[in-house]
Amino acid sequence: MPTRILLADDQENVRIGFRLVLDSQPDMTVVGEAARGDAALELANNLKPDVVLADIRMPGIDGLELTRRLAGPGAARRIQVIVVTTFDLDEYVTAAFENGACGFLLKRSSPTLLVEAIRAAMAGNALISPQLTVRLLRRLVPPPTAHRTTIALTARELEIARAVADGSTNAEIADQLVISPGTVKTHIANIQAKLGVRNRVGIASWAWSTGHARA
Repeated sequence: MPTRILLADDQENVRIGFRLVLDSQPDMTVVGEAARGDAALELANNLKPDVVLADIRMPGIDGLELTRRLAGPGAARRIQVIVVTTFDLDEYVTAAFENGACGFLLKRSSPTLLVEAIRAAMAGNALISPQLTVRLLRRLVPPPTAHRTTIALTARELEIARAVADGSTNAEIADQLVISPGTVKTHIANIQAKLGVRNRVGIASWAWSTGHARA
């Protein structure tokens, strides 16, 4: 069965754009839209989607409160909620995850990242926009260790790991290194396997904690 998605955003053009991207995926379908947080809550309770994409600033109740009611500890039936917003404030990121969100994306993120975030949520993982990942890791990761282990990464894999830690997307890394996005994706999968991490956040955390990331 395709992943059933509810869109909660007060901007109609944003909802239209998301629907076009998501309905084009063979494993996804948009089952409803809401321009208000309270309407999204009612729809979520009636439609029982697998994933809700929630803006933060909406009339009715905001996206953070919507997230808490749908995905927080007290939710009757917990739904995967990915916050998608224009605002990249650290306090919003923190509040979203404290309220049960399983992803936090900026609206300027690529359609590919949006699709990846939904698939990650369905797999039990969390995905954060690369730009935010870098900033959060700078605050949260301990100072680099004295020994810079590479865990048998090739020179190209190390380049890509550093780029991931810089917050670059796959498309940006491909442009920087003059390779295809598909090749970047393959390298990232290999890096994750070698480091024993589940996603690009784990790669970035390793790069920062071992001193391989650029200051």
